[in-house]
Amino acid sequence: MPYSYRALLGACAVGALATSAMAETITVATVNNGDMIRMQGMMDDFNAQHPDIEVEWVTLEENVLRQRVTQDVATGGGQFDVMTIGNYEVPIWGERGWLLALDELPEGYDADDLIPSIREALSVDGTLYALPFYGESAFVMYRKDLAEAAGVSIPEEPTWSQIKEAAAAMTDKDAGVYGICLRGKPGWGENMAFISAMANSYGARWFDMDWKPQFDSEEWQAAFKDYLEMMTNYGPPGASSNGFNENLSLFQQGKCGMWIDATVAAGFVTDPEESTVADKVGYAVFPNKEGVDNHGNWLWSWNLGIPQSSDSPDAAKAFVAWATSKEYTQLVAEKQGWRAAPPGTRTSLYENSTYIDEAPFATLTKQTMDAATPEKPSVQDVPYVGAQFVSIPEFQGIGTAVGQQFSAALAGQVDADTALNNAQQLTQREMMKAGYIK
Repeated sequence: MPYSYRALLGACAVGALATSAMAETITVATVNNGDMIRMQGMMDDFNAQHPDIEVEWVTLEENVLRQRVTQDVATGGGQFDVMTIGNYEVPIWGERGWLLALDELPEGYDADDLIPSIREALSVDGTLYALPFYGESAFVMYRKDLAEAAGVSIPEEPTWSQIKEAAAAMTDKDAGVYGICLRGKPGWGENMAFISAMANSYGARWFDMDWKPQFDSEEWQAAFKDYLEMMTNYGPPGASSNGFNENLSLFQQGKCGMWIDATVAAGFVTDPEESTVADKVGYAVFPNKEGVDNHGNWLWSWNLGIPQSSDSPDAAKAFVAWATSKEYTQLVAEKQGWRAAPPGTRTSLYENSTYIDEAPFATLTKQTMDAATPEKPSVQDVPYVGAQFVSIPEFQGIGTAVGQQFSAALAGQVDADTALNNAQQLTQREMMKAGYIK
């Protein structure tokens, strides 16, 4: 090998080592949802733009992620530079000073393009404390072919009675097909997200205006018992362990007649490379109880926030801005099609005719998000904000404890009345301890 060539290689190697040594490393904690996994596959673009930043990933199951990031941010542990958090945590943590304000974004980021309800949910006194990666409400996804074969129709705005009838008609346990798949895994953001929304659609509420829990109400009794009846008679086995990802897999495999869950799932159930029923999916709005004018629409977003304890806030901000930008959406569309674009955060996406044409669920997703009323989640008066959660710091613990009771009932370990009574007692005890009631 000529000396000059060896010298050039040596110089390049030294340069690479120097660049590596100078690179700033950030650690991103994220949830193991499909959109977050997809983002990790898009990192060549970020690396090309930011060769001086190395990204390490900590990808966790939803309940574990929430526990880990909450502990880290509350103690100032500094384990993570970027946290994937929901619109439940952001305003609470932002107000407590646990998150960096994101008021100086790169030129061209266009924060005004963020959907107003999402932006408002991530702001404290008009200042953003996280940027949204995707947003969602909830709706019905169903197998059009199974419904037709069973002789049932799913109306655009179904009632729970119609859902129950359709679930019964589509169930064929001998063939491994279950009429309905719903969340059963315990957690304030797992089964309680769905069950809270369902209870809202029955006219229930978590608390009355004096912050007294309402699990002993007729509305909660009716909602929870209908949930158990549907899941026991028409749901898959082991449902008390099924959350979003487990039900997604079941639906993609053709084992669910209906799945009522986050609108973001539509991009995955219609993916022909992952879903065996991609061309057979229909959609309807979240059901309501007959006579109750509330479809239980929830409003959620997974967002990227930067804890105050980060040692690399500028690098973290560069990553957060990249991952939530219009350019990232375009990148996903170019590589995987518009159907795969992260939904529910930017107005411009829903003004894009190509997206509307290629994503059959897009229009209904936007409609359900627009219809969500987190400031009035129930037809009854409530002292809190939050469509499928209650925006108080104590809810994280209370919601998880209640979720464990409800999951135990689904598993047949306790009956419905016992689960509801336990939920009432433990919630009242915690609310008294926190000073909401005497």
